[in-house]
Amino acid sequence: MLTAAEDAGFDILLTTDKNMRYQQNLAGRKIAIVVLGQQQWPQLRPHVQRVVEAVNAATPGSYAEVEIPFK
Repeated sequence: MLTAAEDAGFDILLTTDKNMRYQQNLAGRKIAIVVLGQQQWPQLRPHVQRVVEAVNAATPGSYAEVEIPFK
């Protein structure tokens, strides 16, 4: 999936799969990965600015996790 996304010209992958860094070899990737700590919109919505900041800070090949507290 990551190779297909890179080949299609995607710059960033936004996901909730926290295991991706353990399941995939991320070394040498061009695509940036941002992992959300919560997938439910009601819990995520108040923290959208954190997601925006992580996306804006992403660089080719970077990996970041955005922790979203449970309410």
